[in-house]
Amino acid sequence: MSEAGLGLGVFRRRLTGFDPLTVQGRISRFVGNMVESQGPPAEVGEVCLLKSCSGNSIAAEVVGFREQNLLLMPLGSLEGIAAGSEVVATGKPLTVAVSPELQGRVLDGLGNPLDGDPLPRAQHYYPLKAAPPHPLKRRRIREPLELGIKVVDGLLTCGKGQRMGIFAGSGVGKSTILGMMARHAAADINVVALIGERGREVREFIEESLGSEGLARSVVVVATADQPPLIRVKAALVAMSIAEYFRDLGNDVLLMMDSITRFAMAQREIGLAAGEPPTAKGYTPSVFSLLPQLLERAGNAERGSITGLFTGLVDGDDMQDPIADAARSILDGHIV
Repeated sequence: MSEAGLGLGVFRRRLTGFDPLTVQGRISRFVGNMVESQGPPAEVGEVCLLKSCSGNSIAAEVVGFREQNLLLMPLGSLEGIAAGSEVVATGKPLTVAVSPELQGRVLDGLGNPLDGDPLPRAQHYYPLKAAPPHPLKRRRIREPLELGIKVVDGLLTCGKGQRMGIFAGSGVGKSTILGMMARHAAADINVVALIGERGREVREFIEESLGSEGLARSVVVVATADQPPLIRVKAALVAMSIAEYFRDLGNDVLLMMDSITRFAMAQREIGLAAGEPPTAKGYTPSVFSLLPQLLERAGNAERGSITGLFTGLVDGDDMQDPIADAARSILDGHIV
């Protein structure tokens, strides 16, 4: 009898990605948000599983090394983790499941559903870190993109594939402006990333600023201020990867990130925990290297575009803030 007749094809497909070997290590130190383990062999960016005393698994990412030990940043609560707890390498980096059915959904910082509905069946898995479009293959910015706010469209016209910063102090209406743009912009789809927001503001933004009309044509990625710093950083990368997926389908995508400052603050926490030296306002060197890696991924490609709007917090209207200054040097323009 054939393999199909015996129904073995299903099992063969399941075994294709199965790894019968597990490589393990042990936690040797835990300080602040950083876990140090002796083994297993792993590379930077790889996901490992920390086994708690109750038998639960907590995902953590390799962010560095100290001598022969791994430095791991958890992607969740570390309750139940003890010295000597088992660390298992997965051999894989973080990815996000993408499909056209993501439109109208609210996701957490790792791309999991936050709105209570099941995640649509994935058509592809996109890596969270990807190379930006080749500089000689980017289409030039020639077409305007209407954002739906007349004063912006008339005086501060934004082009398709342009990256703009919106800089202001806290509580002056940046999120409200983003919601208006999400409802009325002439883009095919919106991707909204809320990084480090207060928990009470998320529902308020979705229901009032965005509204049902805006949500229907948007994908919202949320990582609130109480989330671990690695989740807040990954939320920005998840949003960018989702935007890249829709751009690869030939869409004109409007990516709105609120805020780039809280993204930088989260990376600062990771860098300081990993032992990086602090520089201006305590920001570590990895912050200033990660900013262009993120922002350069937006823009025009050979097919489709990502127009990026990134808000920035400036204390006391200080435009010389290190993050605001660094972002302005990378972005194509800014609104104050």
